[in-house]
Amino acid sequence: MIAASSSIVSCNSSLPPLKPNSHLPKSSISLPKFPISIHNDSNHSCELIKISPLTLKPAKLPCRSSLNAQSQQDPPIVSAYPNGNETGGGGSGGEEERDWTTSFLLFAFWTGLMYYVFFLAPNQTPVTDVYFLKKLLNLKGDDGYEMNQVLVALWYIMGLWPLIYSMLLIPTARSSKSKIPVWPFVVLSCFGGAYALIPYFVLWRPPAPTVAESEWRRWPLKFLESKITAGVALAAGVAITAYAVSSGGDVWKEFYQYFQGSKFIHIMSIDFALLSTFAPFWIYNDMTARKWDGKGSWLLPLSLVPFLGPSLYLLLRPPLSVARETTSDEAS
Repeated sequence: MIAASSSIVSCNSSLPPLKPNSHLPKSSISLPKFPISIHNDSNHSCELIKISPLTLKPAKLPCRSSLNAQSQQDPPIVSAYPNGNETGGGGSGGEEERDWTTSFLLFAFWTGLMYYVFFLAPNQTPVTDVYFLKKLLNLKGDDGYEMNQVLVALWYIMGLWPLIYSMLLIPTARSSKSKIPVWPFVVLSCFGGAYALIPYFVLWRPPAPTVAESEWRRWPLKFLESKITAGVALAAGVAITAYAVSSGGDVWKEFYQYFQGSKFIHIMSIDFALLSTFAPFWIYNDMTARKWDGKGSWLLPLSLVPFLGPSLYLLLRPPLSVARETTSDEAS
């Protein structure tokens, strides 16, 4: 027998010369008189010289280094998360984690706003506020007192804002990634205005779910998508605005005095300003959902006009059926 007929050689070291066994015949094996060298090729493999009793044959064995990159001949590395999300997607296909910064800032703004309304807003004429409220609700008969024209116009325009926001939010601003419906906030806005809508803005998680054809053909989307509804809202807005503008300067000065001392008029005026401020964003959201952000972009500057701008957009926007056909054509 021949002892140690073969030897295992590391890829990054060389084998020292082997000494012949004195008990064996000299002709039984030829030993190298120099260290065996290892040659690395481009595929991260190395040549290993096998020593046998008869011949020296070079053999190429694969040798991979843990410090090297993956070889082109190796099988591709398959990610454990097919959607590219290491946190896992559960049943939602790997949804992106939501950035809560905007929602947090909006919630902080709403909290400070409510604190101002309840504790810091001027409240110098509480008895007059109750009287104004009864007059505006027609709960008090004709006593000869003429209400301020600007206040009357503001009261009626605030009654139309919930309709405008329901036409903007219910069709295209529902949350698909949360189970919070939009309609309770729209109903509450009839009494609380923007103070009731901002909490939904905080919880809103786009994109909106796809509206089925059977859904926009029935109530309430059929009513909210109607051009008649939008036309009536625009006409009413123009009439109320004209009524307020036609009042003299003394009427506006009187309204400003009410604003400084009346809590009822003060918070209603702030409510009007908030609804006018948030409207352009929701118009752009609705415009994008209808694939009309290119042709209808000229309406965005007009949406800054309080009430009249959003009303005009609702009258001119394409129906959901047209947006659905456009999406189908792009997909095909």
